[in-house]
Amino acid sequence: MSTPEETTAPVAAIDPRQFRNVLGQFCTGVTIITTVDDGEPVGFACQSFAALSLDPPLVLFCPTKGSRSWAAIERTGKFCVNVLAEEQQAVCARFGSREPDKFAGIGWEASPLGSPIIDGSLAHIDCTVETVHDGGDHYVVFGRISSMSEVKTERPLLFYRGQYTAIEPDKTVPAPWRDDLEAFLTATTEDTWL
Repeated sequence: MSTPEETTAPVAAIDPRQFRNVLGQFCTGVTIITTVDDGEPVGFACQSFAALSLDPPLVLFCPTKGSRSWAAIERTGKFCVNVLAEEQQAVCARFGSREPDKFAGIGWEASPLGSPIIDGSLAHIDCTVETVHDGGDHYVVFGRISSMSEVKTERPLLFYRGQYTAIEPDKTVPAPWRDDLEAFLTATTEDTWL
């Protein structure tokens, strides 16, 4: 009988450009993660955001280990996830830049926990840092939801293949297969869908 070490094939080096191109096929929403540190608003653009748990209510995001914004969030222990609306491309570009004052010209108000809610955001989720995990050159941050916004009708800003995109106007109605999917999800008890 062979041991796991004997049966594991060597892993080929992953080309970083191919990695980005392949994962670019996965369309994501765009968020700005914010906090207030020493009286100053801080934030960064983040695609690596996801729902994690309904009970307890948790989300996650993945900042790079060298991120100054993450260092501020870690110090404060709280953050707000701002889900961007489709017309907020310039806001995303600003928060994805190396501008020293990313909030210059950006309107915002304080969330119940004190983190910035960016004007015009499609949604916001106010959180405290629950746990932090190693994720290679990133951290995986679990956040416990404290409060969140109401649902709006505007459309989200999306990122796909290295470019901003949005939902096509005629694609906002449910697809014909939606009823079948909902019936399947209702009948499925082993998996949990958020």
